[in-house]
Amino acid sequence: MCGIIGAVLERDAAPVLLEGLRRLEYRGYDSAGLCVEGDGVLRRTRRVGKVSTLEAAAAELRRGGRIGIAHTRWATHGAPSEANAHPHICENNVAVVHNGIIENHAQIRQRQQADGYRFTSDTDTEVAAHEVHHHLTAGRSLLEAVKSATAVLRGAYALGVISSARRGEIVAVRQGCPLVIGLGDNKGEYFIASDHLALLSVARRFIHLEDGDIARLSGAGVYIEDRRGRPVERRVVTSSATPDAVSKGEYRHFMLKEIYEQPAALAETLEGRVTQARLLEQCFGPDAAAIFDRVKEVRVIACGTSYHAGLVARNWFEGVAKIPCRVEVASEFRYRHPVANADTLILAISQSGETADTLTAMQSARERGFGPALAIVNVAESSLARACDVPLLTRAGPEIGVASTKAFTTQLAALLLVVI
Repeated sequence: MCGIIGAVLERDAAPVLLEGLRRLEYRGYDSAGLCVEGDGVLRRTRRVGKVSTLEAAAAELRRGGRIGIAHTRWATHGAPSEANAHPHICENNVAVVHNGIIENHAQIRQRQQADGYRFTSDTDTEVAAHEVHHHLTAGRSLLEAVKSATAVLRGAYALGVISSARRGEIVAVRQGCPLVIGLGDNKGEYFIASDHLALLSVARRFIHLEDGDIARLSGAGVYIEDRRGRPVERRVVTSSATPDAVSKGEYRHFMLKEIYEQPAALAETLEGRVTQARLLEQCFGPDAAAIFDRVKEVRVIACGTSYHAGLVARNWFEGVAKIPCRVEVASEFRYRHPVANADTLILAISQSGETADTLTAMQSARERGFGPALAIVNVAESSLARACDVPLLTRAGPEIGVASTKAFTTQLAALLLVVI
């Protein structure tokens, strides 16, 4: 549940980064840190505990750094500590923030130690900083150094990288973990974040990176390459969310707020899809009718709360629609050997649309010969919505509370629409 934010600005970056971290607090974390680059020097502050603790310690970073990255960490490799908190710095030359898991970090660490690199943390992330530094010292640009570094990394990750030797830019990579670019409301300002909600106070337009994309952000703009090294242009979308979407408002906590948002969220889910006691099949998109006509079985794949929504829907599919239905835990699906049928509809459910196990399971089902995929998802520009054949949006709005309320009830409403 780690969070990333980065900024290229014409003003001091630290206050913007701290505000972004506050908006990412809902993701859960045990430590936080930020690093800014100014006058060719990287300056970093990290703290265990809340962002408010980091903010109190970061006063000296509030002036002079217009490029920066920041992070909230949920410990995976190494205990919660200041040494293990991000950003990680190599030789005061490269700073890195990282979400995800680098699976082959132990082998890379062994090689780097043999090459003379000194490690100061127990994390898998630090190998990325050293690897980028190694390629920078060979005279490469920051973009090329990050490309070369990530070529040896295995796993699912998102990275934000800055360097005191390549000033004025951030390089970002998405490989299996969500990362979005924000196009600032102010001219010449660009951002990265693991969730666009972190940027709503400074940006309304966003680019959702695809898996394998690498991007360079500078005051001159955004440059993106795909996994094959080809320059690409990704679609710019304008968010309809408001900056107070991640505010508790008058409520004591987010869960209480979201409980009371359920009637409006359910109304939004049904809006334009039901009229005069009839469901409009066209609401599923132009290809849905032909897909539904051939379905002889439904296979639901999901995790956590979404999995439980699928269990409820199984009774509906079999009891109302008289269609066989199986519900799979997405993280287990790819390790089984299910019998594939081209007339089986894969129904993937995810609130965020970025659940890695669900994305992988849907791709595995395609490769094994299952039928088309329908995704029930809350985020229109998410990876799952873009990868499926038929996306059905729940329109629940942001759900910050860890215990799901409106996301679950709107998933049930969307599933019942599919059953009908």
